Amino acid sequence: MKVALVHDWLTGMRGGEKVLDAICELFPGAPLYTFLHVRGSVSARIESRPIVSSLAQALPRASRLYRHFLPLYPGLVEAFDLDAYDLVISSSHCAAKSVVAPRAVHVCYCHSPMRYAWDQFGEYFGPRQVGRAASRTLRPIMAALARWDAATAHRPDRFLANSQYVAGRIGRYYNRRSTVVYPPVDTDYFRPSTDTSADSRASRKPLVVSALVPYKRVDVAIDACRKLRVPLRIAGSGPELMRLQELGGGDVEFLGWQSDEQVRQLYREASAVLLPGVEDFGLVPVEAQACGTPVVALDAGGAQETVVDGRTGVLARDRSVDAFAEALDRALRTSFDPAAVRANALRFSRERFRTDFTAAIDEAVSNRVNKQ
Repeated sequence: MKVALVHDWLTGMRGGEKVLDAICELFPGAPLYTFLHVRGSVSARIESRPIVSSLAQALPRASRLYRHFLPLYPGLVEAFDLDAYDLVISSSHCAAKSVVAPRAVHVCYCHSPMRYAWDQFGEYFGPRQVGRAASRTLRPIMAALARWDAATAHRPDRFLANSQYVAGRIGRYYNRRSTVVYPPVDTDYFRPSTDTSADSRASRKPLVVSALVPYKRVDVAIDACRKLRVPLRIAGSGPELMRLQELGGGDVEFLGWQSDEQVRQLYREASAVLLPGVEDFGLVPVEAQACGTPVVALDAGGAQETVVDGRTGVLARDRSVDAFAEALDRALRTSFDPAAVRANALRFSRERFRTDFTAAIDEAVSNRVNKQ
């Protein structure tokens, strides 16, 4: 069986790329089609395979401006020639799910229907993010992109969702059913420290590990920590950095981008890991729990599926700073059992992903064969 993989763009090892890496492990010889590939930005396993890029690769400053090319992606994804393949697996948070694969069984692993075209336009392209004039210009463009996204939702034979939350979005925007296959978390790598001389959790600081972009709502974490007079550490980079630095003042330590090894150590040293935004799934809270560290998260999105309130962390009742500060205060006063916190994370292991994903692919292929 000839297999091809499709992924929106390869510009860094974020959550979607970690899922792609696990898929590549299952299909080691499959070529990978993508809009744009920044060499060296993803894992060796992904980099080692044949990678076919779209014409976006040749555009000026493509590695920095690829998000500006959104209106081009419908045409670019439909230009990929996948006629020779029997199985196509798309890993999609933008337009990859809309590839044309007439002969193949097409299974889409959907990280989310494109947020900026559907229900989160304001958080990506609102007046505060891009300016009033640009926001007005972009609104009809994103509305057209949403119409195309819905019109091409029939192309995959089967949708896999990364959470029940995303399954709901797939049903709402695509009118399609999906099977939940939770993303893989390397629970062998992310584990508690063996250093028994480590400081008590009470002496540690809360931690945010996040891209610094508006929808992550890192500002809520900063304001909540200020309200409690608790110092905060933030690992990550992004366009919101300067604004957040001004907001944080001297009580917030900005660490910048951190390697996996550094992030693991930060998890181990944190009193709690904070997730103030709505995540479709959210690898960070599961990685933190795998290290035995509790999570404070908004009671919405994927956190409702990965954090057990009162046992592995605390869920804030709403998006307000007061609610998040209240949840953080409760977490800092609670004695969590690190073993129980880690046990919850083991539900999302890499091995579990391999088993569930393989079963879903086999079922999709079998269903096509039975219909012929």
